[in-house]
Amino acid sequence: MLAPGCASFHTAGMDQLDEASDEDLMLRYAAGEAGAFDRLYARHRGGVFRYLLHHCGRRAAAEELFQEVWLNLVKTRASYLPSARFASFIYRCAHNRLIDYYRSQGKVFELSIDDEDGPSELIESLAADPGEDPAARALAREASEQVRAALRRLPPPQREAFLLQQEGGLSLADISVLTGVPAETVKSRLRYALSKLRGELAELAP
Repeated sequence: MLAPGCASFHTAGMDQLDEASDEDLMLRYAAGEAGAFDRLYARHRGGVFRYLLHHCGRRAAAEELFQEVWLNLVKTRASYLPSARFASFIYRCAHNRLIDYYRSQGKVFELSIDDEDGPSELIESLAADPGEDPAARALAREASEQVRAALRRLPPPQREAFLLQQEGGLSLADISVLTGVPAETVKSRLRYALSKLRGELAELAP
């Protein structure tokens, strides 16, 4: 039987994890707090997986790379230093896994606005929950496929910048550091990517 007050103490501890920054959670995980990893994983698993899938285009490959990214985080947790945002750390790891994947396939992973502060309304609208209506779900699936196809047609540097911003939430400065190009170049890539996506996906706009 739990002692009086144990449940409330546990709840308070869970609330503290929910409110903690990514960087604090990573440090707490490195110190042995397993629950901190669960929070990080819940916050970033969707974005990291979509980033990998949009790049390599194969779900099986993306799933394998996804596992490698998180295993690498587990292995390197003791050496983690919060010198940059956690998002930059995890997407750099994903970026490096993609480079390894492309090399293994004999390919090269090429990495060298008006709405620079956020995603376009079109992209946001496509993320809306279609609910339980079968017709709405079918339309959502079709729209999702068209978005993925449009992303694949972007030049690799533009696709990389767009996905790092939209899936990873990285700033222009973060993307500049990760990809090794000036922030103005990143800004241009984002502007061109959004322009091309809007042009290709205009018919999906509500």
